[in-house]
Amino acid sequence: MLSLVPTPIGNIGDISLRSIELLSEADILLCEDTRFTKKLLHILKERYNTTFKEDQEFISLHSHNEQAFVEKLEPTFFEQNIVYVSDAGMPGVSDPGQTLVRYCIDNGVEYDVLPGANAVLTAFVASGFCETQMLFFGFLDHKGNSREQQLQEAMQNGYTTVLYESPHRLEKLLNEIAKADASRQLFVAKELTKRYQRYLHGTAESILEELGGNFKGEWVVVIDAGKSHASSAISEKDILLLDLPKKVQAKLIAKITGENTKACYQRLLES
Repeated sequence: MLSLVPTPIGNIGDISLRSIELLSEADILLCEDTRFTKKLLHILKERYNTTFKEDQEFISLHSHNEQAFVEKLEPTFFEQNIVYVSDAGMPGVSDPGQTLVRYCIDNGVEYDVLPGANAVLTAFVASGFCETQMLFFGFLDHKGNSREQQLQEAMQNGYTTVLYESPHRLEKLLNEIAKADASRQLFVAKELTKRYQRYLHGTAESILEELGGNFKGEWVVVIDAGKSHASSAISEKDILLLDLPKKVQAKLIAKITGENTKACYQRLLES
């Protein structure tokens, strides 16, 4: 069968007894990064005296080769104990894994998914935002119109929204949020469960000031729920292309996004 095993996102003590048991009994370990998995097993062996099956095979399975790997699979492959682990956290959440699960469903292969460490839910609970319905967007596109549209959706969907962001683009993201809605409350978490874990609450501008240019680390950004808006076939970009005064454009954009009209008008003037 196939077992998807979550691994700690920082603190090794967060690994479960079931996870250790499956890792120790695996015939084949499918790994997002074999070096990372081998290091994890070495730590488990040294710290918890874990004994692993001899001659375990390690196979690299990451986002770039997952589809090609699965296309070559035969159901007999799963007559062994197969375990998939991503580098950290829950497989299938901004990591490979879902294609393997789909293969098992389509081919009648038994599989199981263990619960475990996950940055999305950890940050969502730590945010303290009381809107219990949550959307997870993962990483936004790096640039261009698609990033702008994704951020607008994240800001205006009416739910608490969780994003991942790299240290190289966190400042850009916070500036974009400040421009879109300067008063929106955020929760930003750095290096969850690790030694230098840090929680920050406030507006994008106040968090930028508090960080003081130090953006190193892995980040999760939780956006407090804003007012939802009705879906529209017309986008902000479409309105900006129309030959209309900015005040009129601002009114139309506010109508489809729920943004404050005055704030939208000021944003258009500054763009």
